[in-house]
Amino acid sequence: MNKIILFGFLVGFASCLLSKQPNVVVFLVDDLGYMDIGANNPNCFYETPHIDRLAATGMRFTDGYAANPVCSPTRYSLMTGKYPTRVRATNFFSGKRSGKFNPAPLHDKMDLHEITLAEALKDEGYGTFFAGKWHLGPSKQWWPKAQGFEVNMGGWAKGGPYTGKKYFSPFKNPELHPDSPEGEHLPNRLAEETANYILKNKEKPFLAYLSFYSVHTPLQGRKDLVEKYKKRAAGIAGAEFGPLHDRKVRILQKHAVYAAMVEAMDEAVGKVLSALDDAGLTDDTLVVFTSDNGGLSTSEGSPTSNLPLKGGKGWVYEGGIREPWIIRYPGVTEPGSVSSEMICSIDLLPTVAASAGISLEQAVDGIDLTPALKGGELKREALYWHYPHYSNQGGIPGGAIRMGEYKLFENYEDGTISLYNLEKDIGETKDLSALESERARKMRRKLHAWYKQVDARFLQPKGDSGMPWRP
Repeated sequence: MNKIILFGFLVGFASCLLSKQPNVVVFLVDDLGYMDIGANNPNCFYETPHIDRLAATGMRFTDGYAANPVCSPTRYSLMTGKYPTRVRATNFFSGKRSGKFNPAPLHDKMDLHEITLAEALKDEGYGTFFAGKWHLGPSKQWWPKAQGFEVNMGGWAKGGPYTGKKYFSPFKNPELHPDSPEGEHLPNRLAEETANYILKNKEKPFLAYLSFYSVHTPLQGRKDLVEKYKKRAAGIAGAEFGPLHDRKVRILQKHAVYAAMVEAMDEAVGKVLSALDDAGLTDDTLVVFTSDNGGLSTSEGSPTSNLPLKGGKGWVYEGGIREPWIIRYPGVTEPGSVSSEMICSIDLLPTVAASAGISLEQAVDGIDLTPALKGGELKREALYWHYPHYSNQGGIPGGAIRMGEYKLFENYEDGTISLYNLEKDIGETKDLSALESERARKMRRKLHAWYKQVDARFLQPKGDSGMPWRP
């Protein structure tokens, strides 16, 4: 009888947790690769104990993706639940690099008619807080306060901390005021602001969105951490770079400054999670941790290796789009659980909306991840990517579709395709398009049907280079 009573109490308690509107904390890290955290990579050169503990208390996704291999489009998808191709926001704002051909037309702002994650929650009585990198519009009329956030600490047009002393104060960021005392580290300042917001706003549900500038360039780290990793790197031998098309790609993690940046970001995550504990809100808070694109491995210092994933930021290979994804939802996710369901940044809005009991009126491309969070399967047939640009990192303009364990890549310069079985070949080394030609044809047809559905635009002619390929 006592066991029955206890079971009934636990069921009732779990139901109570699920019926409450949860607080929502989102950690979005800039340029963090899938292999850059210990939870995904037991041999990681960088220390990420706080992120690893978050994974141990929540659910880690092995097949989580960004909607695009560079930042602004993925940030748009996180805010709106839509593929960025729908509005031609297919490159970072405003990236216009040309190659053999000119890039596709680029829309370089998140329009105000979009219903954002913050607006959806604010309409339900949530407090809304933003800290860090925005990069979703050229001027103030498109910055966080115009898109549903009541508080904005540091979000503006820039895609990196390029003013003042960059990662160390004075920051001279027009949306981060007052400026910090001389020498304060930016990730710590952003974490302090987020933690203080949580502690002061615990009486009603809130969205706290911490969008780190870390670990984006410029490569700058705290001196104590840089020295720590220099000593560690000195004991690591082996080739640091290998070939990738016309680029060199880092194949060994041992960059001391980047390591310092990763650990400092991890400390900042820990500070915010501790604030939830101190406020007594941990069991009432949905926490999401992810990145906007893969680790930087082929340019601008090439600070990290994404191996065994191919490529990195700016490439539609797995190294550029597969991301760390951790979700902790007490009462829903089992601590230390792992899911291999395919998820994407387009899924954040519908998932958070479902947790808050919000019925979205607008159409979205993402889906509610709750079935996966409970340990089940998702009814998802495919994910899509569309990058009709020449990335700063050397990436090939192209598109991709993933269905089950297979991924097809389409080169936009010449229309050639390659097909990979990611379960057997996560490094995308063996093109199966000739051996499995019927599968390749079916996947390509489905990808082309999606292009039409989202009104995808493609490379443009340039000089005497001829006409680029068209689907």
